[in-house]
Amino acid sequence: MGLRNSPSSSSSSSSDHFITYAEQSTRLYDKMERDLQEKGPVFLKHGETSQLLSLSDLFTMKVGKISPVLKVAKPPVRANVLHLSTEYSVPVSKAVKSVFSPYFENTIWFQDSEMYHFSLFHASHHLFSVPATEDEVEAEAAAIKAVANELCPLEIILDRVLLTSTGVLLGCWKVNSGHDPITIRSKLRSVLPRAPEKQLYDPAILHTSFARLLGPPISPTEAGSDNHLKLLHQLVTRLNNQIRGFKAIVSELWYVEEYDLLALALNGRMKVRSFPLGCAKS
Repeated sequence: MGLRNSPSSSSSSSSDHFITYAEQSTRLYDKMERDLQEKGPVFLKHGETSQLLSLSDLFTMKVGKISPVLKVAKPPVRANVLHLSTEYSVPVSKAVKSVFSPYFENTIWFQDSEMYHFSLFHASHHLFSVPATEDEVEAEAAAIKAVANELCPLEIILDRVLLTSTGVLLGCWKVNSGHDPITIRSKLRSVLPRAPEKQLYDPAILHTSFARLLGPPISPTEAGSDNHLKLLHQLVTRLNNQIRGFKAIVSELWYVEEYDLLALALNGRMKVRSFPLGCAKS
């Protein structure tokens, strides 16, 4: 979800700009929320999931055990993400597991709470690779560090939890104070001129993957797909009732070289450079 051609947005801290961000994110989240109802649970048919990959590209299920499929990324994907510390990710992760675990047996992949993150901008991704030398990678890292130093820690609030038709359980957040994601992405674009023009996500999105559903929920009856869909909606509603409105502080920008595709999501090989948001006056 949110895959689109994402041009640079002008950077502005005006109230008009922030209202525009709030409106854009609300419209986007409303559209994403309708996805499951309009398309149905495509993941039950092993359809497409994140970033134009199928479930079989990401996971294998053998003898009741889920294992990630780690495919080498050549060249490595270079991602810029905001990191959510365990102070905030652990309570959210516990709530997600408490609601969904009883209904899924070996058919759910929970995101590692130590790797909760918000994907922002890619210097290179698997759909459009931009090879880089070691010196070029170091130059990118230095540029990202400079951007992080300009940003203040973000106070964010969980706007809603939703389940996509491809089986990804997402937390969709909004910024209460600090730079909004449209502005941050614009800053990253300005210091990464070689980056792919087509980015992976809508500029207004600020989302975290909580889990990926790989099969139908456990049901006490011989449930058909309509009953599965009804139960999925109930579980999402239950989780929203628990954690919607949860507030957190984000204080780190990561520059990540993913040596395996979706390494951040699948616990693959990666190199992380962590830069604190320094709040320096620009």
